[in-house]
Amino acid sequence: MFSGPPADPATPTMQASSVPSAVPPVGEMGDISGGASGATPARRSWAAPLLLGAAGILALLIALFGPGLMARGTGELRIPGAGLTTVLRTVLFAALALHLGELVAPQLIRPVRGRPRTAVRSWAVLASLAGAAAAAGQIVRLAAVSGLGITETYGTREGGLLLLIANGLVVAALCAASRRPALALAPLAVVIGAEALRAHPEAYSPEFGAALTVVHLTAASLWTGGLLYVLRTMWLWRGSPVAARALLGRYARLAIWLYVALAATGTASTLRRLPLDVVFTSAYGRTLLLKLALMAVVSVLALAARRRMLRDTDPAVAHRLARREQVVLGLVVVVSAILTVVPDPHWISLRP
Repeated sequence: MFSGPPADPATPTMQASSVPSAVPPVGEMGDISGGASGATPARRSWAAPLLLGAAGILALLIALFGPGLMARGTGELRIPGAGLTTVLRTVLFAALALHLGELVAPQLIRPVRGRPRTAVRSWAVLASLAGAAAAAGQIVRLAAVSGLGITETYGTREGGLLLLIANGLVVAALCAASRRPALALAPLAVVIGAEALRAHPEAYSPEFGAALTVVHLTAASLWTGGLLYVLRTMWLWRGSPVAARALLGRYARLAIWLYVALAATGTASTLRRLPLDVVFTSAYGRTLLLKLALMAVVSVLALAARRRMLRDTDPAVAHRLARREQVVLGLVVVVSAILTVVPDPHWISLRP
């Protein structure tokens, strides 16, 4: 489903035995690609694009109509262009995840023994440029809603932070295209900090909320983007199941710590921002409940993939479970974007 380019047949791999590429072993190349060993090539070639397309359409529909559905019957004010804003912020969050994942995941790959000398194509430049375009789109939307000119919009707090985010992502794209792509860490850190400040304009302890968001957004981006890079690499290494299994194991150990960081900061942010009496009667509370349900599914899939990885020498089943985890994580990114669009629930809690 989330696959990189096919391995270069001219590139040698470090394996104990050599198998002709025209007759791949059933337990290696056939299974890790996601289909059963007896499935026809046509079925395998159509299933993944169809499922990925369906997931993309579902994510788009959730982004466009999610804020309105969550706010229905709550009495909260309607936010103009909430659906479009959610789509733009989803693109921004996805760009951060893709770029950060490409910076961190290679550190997990290098120590793997016997790994093939092939690497997936980089998506960092395109991802960061798409994120910059999404931030610029938010500036245009803000100007249209507020009735201000573009230059005047830059002078507002939100407009200035969005401009900083857009410029930071452009610089990150330039770094990714250079000979030292690791330099992109600095502008990406600025982008995360600016987004955290933009997401917390409230009067009550905004600094604490921004600090929690920095940790939460960083951990979420590393988890989502890192998993995608690992899955793409495993597909490229589908003829080397031992190396693929070792890579998934290294990622799983990192993911445990990322999960702890997400759980801790998410709980603290919830207790700080969501009054208990409006959990079911505010758009923020309903969206948060949906996010928690999706995260529960992600947790089950991640745990199942880890158990199969420890039990089986063939990483095919664990790879399939991890791909499903990636799809649900994509939906979590969309729901997280909705959380940044719906109104602050404190005002509805204080109503007489």
